[in-house]
Amino acid sequence: MKHVALLQGINLANKRRIAMADLRELMTELGFEDVKTHLQSGNVVFSAGKNANKAAATIERGIAKRFDMKVSVVIRTARELADIVAGNPLPEGEKDGAKLQVVFLSERPGSDPVKDIDDDDFLPEKVVAKGRELYVWYANGMQRSRLARELSKRTSDVPATSRNWNTVTKLCELAG
Repeated sequence: MKHVALLQGINLANKRRIAMADLRELMTELGFEDVKTHLQSGNVVFSAGKNANKAAATIERGIAKRFDMKVSVVIRTARELADIVAGNPLPEGEKDGAKLQVVFLSERPGSDPVKDIDDDDFLPEKVVAKGRELYVWYANGMQRSRLARELSKRTSDVPATSRNWNTVTKLCELAG
């Protein structure tokens, strides 16, 4: 079964560096097959019979041992990723895929992360929660976004990582 592993917070600036060739090698040593990486930000497409929770834990332990880093890994199956793409509630954001982000949560948080967010307070930005994902439109980019800071606080109780729409659709394509 095809899976996509999304590693949280690696290769940002000069911090927490993992070369993708080394990551592919590790994944293969851990018993995963058909390993492909996309970009330098910790996106891995692979085949495995293991369930997602076991795969994530296996990868996290492998990274800790090999690279001496604690990295959270969020896994989605190829089917789940295809459903995420097909179910985009903010299709207008697809025109500028760098500003449309999907926040992948490892599990549903204890409380609704968008509850009590008044859309008018963050215009022109928007956020929609759907399952274990948050779809976020950062109209002026993510760098100085007040909404990004607010969502970071509201999702801090579960491992999460975000990818822009261009990356999400490319990973979906690679996972087939």
